[in-house]
This record gives sequence, structure tokens and C-alpha cells, in this order.
Amino acid sequence: MPIYEYQCESCGRQFEVMQRMTEPLIAMCERCGGHVRKLISQTSFVLKGTGWYVTDYPSESRKRALSKDKDGGTSKTADKAAETTPAKTASESTTAPDTKA
Repeated sequence: MPIYEYQCESCGRQFEVMQRMTEPLIAMCERCGGHVRKLISQTSFVLKGTGWYVTDYPSESRKRALSKDKDGGTSKTADKAAETTPAKTASESTTAPDTKA
């Protein structure tokens, strides 16, 4: 059952009442008989589970950024390009053409 907070307009007393949502609002202060009004206060409810955070449903650009972070900064397209292009060995890249004649 929810707890509602009220304040008396005559004596200024604030009090809480546990009421069902279907019950009528309290209209009169028990102490002085003055008119009371329902206050809006902070709730104690917490959103748990999936679907409540921006990370649960990321945009396409955020998905790409997240996949780069998970892969250690490399994207899958860069990995595929590296697979199809043969890597040069150290001897191939440092050898100069033979100029003996």
C-alpha cells in the first residue's frame, strides 16, 4: 500500500497515511479539524531490470563504439581486412633489390 503525505492548512502539521489507491483522500486534520492537502513527495520506487538505461537500447553508432571497446580498439572490418591481406615478413620488407652487375 502506498504512503501518502498530507499537510494541514490551518495548523501546518505534516503527517503520513498508508492508504489504498482506491480510498478517498483525507480532507480534515485529526488534531484541529482544518482542511488538509495531499503533498507530492519523493517516492521510494526503484527501476530495476533491463530496458531502463540508455545502454540497454543503444543506437547504431553506440553499438559500433561498444564493439570497438570490447575488441580492444579494433573493429571487425579491420580484422577482416588483415585476414585477407597477407602480412609481410621482416625479411621481405627490409630487403633491397640486388644491384650487382
